[in-house]
Amino acid sequence: MSVRLSLSIQPGSYAICRLAPDAAAPAWAMKASHWSMTRTADELSVVVPEHVAPADVVASRGWRVIRFAGPMPLDQSGILASVTAPLAAARVSVFAMATYDTDYVLIPDAQRAMALAALEAAGHTVVVL
Repeated sequence: MSVRLSLSIQPGSYAICRLAPDAAAPAWAMKASHWSMTRTADELSVVVPEHVAPADVVASRGWRVIRFAGPMPLDQSGILASVTAPLAAARVSVFAMATYDTDYVLIPDAQRAMALAALEAAGHTVVVL
């Protein structure tokens, strides 16, 4: 791919939580230093540092966050694909998120070494924080 990015693997482990579609935005999530919520007709997804997610919440735990250096123009194409394509080729699972300024992908911590190798082989610069 022609897009080359500066990426950083953020410290800490994250949980991707699934709540009912009509659930209130959980206060426990909004107290975290970093969090993301997406509501659809089917669910409320909440991403938080793993230690914040209550034990009784349906969650996939043990994810690491990869942050794309930003800001990036919203009309630029191929940015997310430049990261997800090499990860898919390396059979690394991803969970993508975006903000106005940049993109993030979460990867299983158990696949971190494979992800790092795949991203560097694709020409990206990756720093582990």
